[in-house]
Amino acid sequence: MKSPAKSNSSKSTVDSIIKVALVEDQKDLCRSWVQIIESFGGFKCICTCASAEEAVCEIPNALPDVILMDIRLPRMSGIECTSRLKELLPETPIIILTVLDDDELIFRALEAGADGYLLKRSKPADLHAALLDVLEGGAPMTSSIAWRVVRSFRRPPANPRNQAHLSSREIEVLGLLSRGLSNKEIADQMSLSVETVRSYLKTIYEKLHVHCRTEAVMRYAANRSASAMPAPPNTREKFTAA
Repeated sequence: MKSPAKSNSSKSTVDSIIKVALVEDQKDLCRSWVQIIESFGGFKCICTCASAEEAVCEIPNALPDVILMDIRLPRMSGIECTSRLKELLPETPIIILTVLDDDELIFRALEAGADGYLLKRSKPADLHAALLDVLEGGAPMTSSIAWRVVRSFRRPPANPRNQAHLSSREIEVLGLLSRGLSNKEIADQMSLSVETVRSYLKTIYEKLHVHCRTEAVMRYAANRSASAMPAPPNTREKFTAA
């Protein structure tokens, strides 16, 4: 994690109070995070929410300087909550704070607008540095998460011969995936079972040499631009991650 840059106009100056909103459904853990946050000089936790729905209603009115967001929440996920809050507060940085380090969740969170991604095992000093960093325009991440992001851009291009062997059904699944459809929605549209869709996705990942939905869509879009793969039926030209 990089050290925050110095700036006279930064919110992190000693005479400013940095307002933090926290979205965490576990009460004991929420209290612990609040204590840690408020132990940092110049920080105040002004809003705590136990669900994404509550966060979408309460946080825009609280106008925090930064938001800490758990992913695993009841009903709506923290990733969807991040997306909705970014529409309401586009300039407010959001740091994911979670125990989950799954590749797909990492990329989906970043795609939704998260400005950083920390694991809950991070030390208080790392959280403090991340809060300062994100307010300076940085993108703080736990080192293992940052490595996964870097690694995803270092993988060799998929073998065009393998890509050419994608079946028409696999191309159709990719096209629906690129439109943001869930596995169930893809299954319904293609009159398949969810398990069959998962099987198609597993094969697609292997052929494209990727590990998650977002990477598959990115790799597919890149290869379409190079005319390595045909366009899927009834899909848009602009690709977005599920």
